[in-house]
Amino acid sequence: MQKSEIVKDWIKRYTGTSADEYGDWILLTNFQNYVEKFAEKYGVVVNGKGGPMTSATNDSGVSIINFGIGSANAATVMDLLSSVKPKGVLFLGKCGGLKHSTEIGHFILPSAAIRGEGTGDDYFPKEVPAMPSFKIHKHISELLVHQNLEYRTGVVYTTNRRVWEHDDEFKKYLKKIRVLGIDMETATLFLVGFANGIERGALLLVSDVPMTPEGVKTEESDKAVTKKWVDLHLEIGMEAMESIGKEGEQIKHFTY
Repeated sequence: MQKSEIVKDWIKRYTGTSADEYGDWILLTNFQNYVEKFAEKYGVVVNGKGGPMTSATNDSGVSIINFGIGSANAATVMDLLSSVKPKGVLFLGKCGGLKHSTEIGHFILPSAAIRGEGTGDDYFPKEVPAMPSFKIHKHISELLVHQNLEYRTGVVYTTNRRVWEHDDEFKKYLKKIRVLGIDMETATLFLVGFANGIERGALLLVSDVPMTPEGVKTEESDKAVTKKWVDLHLEIGMEAMESIGKEGEQIKHFTY
């Protein structure tokens, strides 16, 4: 079978939604409450419950998918979305802030992501950078400025290693490469999106500052972040995808 046949057949099995039922603009997340909030806001059904991923689509042509956690799932969802051929994809993820200038509740628009996860090696050599689509980030940046919201731009590091906060040598390495934040999906989403010709971006919410012991995420601190900032994070993503579609600005200016 051709890849196009495989992903078109698989996308409903993974997400509960078939390729032709998706909107042109896709939000990605690792959190089920984002999908539930999206569905509640627009009065739509959540598909895929009980399966590996869930999804929902509104009447404005915007869809959301909870693809789970980690770079392998990130690669899978971007491969599956090649059957949809969306006009743009935005990842609403959380990350650890690694600089003094990145506080909990800040937003990061990554200008690039270092490929520390390894999954991207199955798609491109290490020399190929993991980068977002400029036009999508330009639009989100303008939206954040218009709403007087503080955000940072810079390079983030993507790792497969979830538990590293105890490792002083790894933390020294993160300081040495001067990255702004750390997560488990962004580099993979950027790179596999590039491989599939999908325009992509990421708006990351700083949910912890793990370079210090008191800044390591706990169940209690994560609940506090969710209560205070998740609604805003999702609202920005929904507004960005809906407005960029209405304005009709061309995102892709060349053919891969």
